[in-house]
Amino acid sequence: MTFFFAFAKMVPRSRRIGLCFLDRPDVGEQLEIASLADRKGFDSIWVCETRLVRDAISVLGAFAPVTSKVRLASGVINIWTRVPSLTAMTFATLDEISRGRAILGVGAYWDPLAWKQGVKRRKPLKAMREWVGIVRRLFNLERVTFEGEIMKVRDLRLDLGFGRPREPIHVPIYIGATGLKMMELSGEIADGVLLNAFTSVQYLKTSLEHIGLGARKAGRKKKELDLPQLIGVAMSEDTAKAKDEARYLVTLYLGQQPHIGIASGIKEELIKEINAALGGWPPRKNGPNAALGGWPPRKNGPQAAMKLVDDKVVDMLTVAGTPEECRKGVSEYVKAGASYPVILPITTNLKQMVRALAPS
Repeated sequence: MTFFFAFAKMVPRSRRIGLCFLDRPDVGEQLEIASLADRKGFDSIWVCETRLVRDAISVLGAFAPVTSKVRLASGVINIWTRVPSLTAMTFATLDEISRGRAILGVGAYWDPLAWKQGVKRRKPLKAMREWVGIVRRLFNLERVTFEGEIMKVRDLRLDLGFGRPREPIHVPIYIGATGLKMMELSGEIADGVLLNAFTSVQYLKTSLEHIGLGARKAGRKKKELDLPQLIGVAMSEDTAKAKDEARYLVTLYLGQQPHIGIASGIKEELIKEINAALGGWPPRKNGPNAALGGWPPRKNGPQAAMKLVDDKVVDMLTVAGTPEECRKGVSEYVKAGASYPVILPITTNLKQMVRALAPS
């Protein structure tokens, strides 16, 4: 039984809920909302590293002194720009600052953002396996030498700061998986899986099957993993307005991550039409962004592409509507097997959302 699962069993599944910050609002307001979520009994707060907006760790460190119980998680950092040694040191520090409330959420990154930073992503499954293995050993305070195919560490260990006992660092590792092969690997090596937003309930069910396959490879049961589901939520007293707010992000996501839209049940022909309207797809034939396309879209591309995304698609990939409709929508993911929902706000009324969806 993992360290985290022992803790998670103490909290009823139906009463757990998380909150995720993408790139809004400003940090000052995020601090107020984090404190409110802590008081309202939220299980976890996740901070994304999306595009080049803000780094997750600085924000999580700022949350630590204004919260007392809620767990603080990266949702997610990546294995390429944050090498294992830096990450182990960083999360050992966050664990110390937060008094044991840190969660390390990590993913395999995405192009073209990685490419634009000079990062050549290769063999992501192999890289993730090696990365997680090294970080775990460093958390255990081992002296690590590892000459992997992708990741390499030579004669390193965590020294820890002055006054901190030399005891293993108990920070659970969650993989932010999207592809089914990564789901299977996550079931094998991770403490939990942060299931991606803008995916359907049906895709969640398929993902859980592959997570279970990986868990069995490792000789454990799927229920030993924590499986929070990110859910894009647009809340308004006007259902139509909420769906329109969600439509914009759904459109961009289908342009940037078309394979996930297809896996969620969106017809490939529709996604091709959306990509053409966005203007960032198909990939350019020439220039520095050749073969990468999809981000950023051309000017006015999202507005043109949004006309192709009807309410059925919005409802498949997000939860949008009144507070009661949102409560019902997020519960569908829990019924389908997610451990608990993690709300990724699409509308700007975050405080209202926290109060309306709080477990207490």
